[in-house]
Amino acid sequence: MLTQEALDRARQRELDLVEVAPEAQPPVCRIMDFGKYKYTQSRRLKEARKKQTTIQVKEVKMGPKTEKHDFDFKLKHVRRFLEEGHKAKVTVRFKGREMAHTELGWKMLQKMVEAVQDIANVENNPRMEGRMLHIVLSPRAQQH
Repeated sequence: MLTQEALDRARQRELDLVEVAPEAQPPVCRIMDFGKYKYTQSRRLKEARKKQTTIQVKEVKMGPKTEKHDFDFKLKHVRRFLEEGHKAKVTVRFKGREMAHTELGWKMLQKMVEAVQDIANVENNPRMEGRMLHIVLSPRAQQH
């Protein structure tokens, strides 16, 4: 139909004439309440954002000489982070002459990996960056 005729029909119904497909020959338009349409679109987007989950990377730091009780305490934190669905980054930082004994840090990370292997996957192998040795653990997919 003609553009003027479509505009007249839209005004009679107190609605808007909205161009849906401008590239089509002839262009396609629809008679609708544009304000209501925009409102429902924004509600849909808001609902979609509400349902999506964001995964955070939680970090636990310790030294190569961390005692057993403190290690167990940190381990409990790592397990909780993984159970909540977050990734866990375990960092061992070396100070001063501790750099001469980095094998202690490697053993500590290995012990951490063995302690959480039932609920976690190793995302990347332990690696040394400067005076820090770190590993990232991700939660294992749940089988129901």
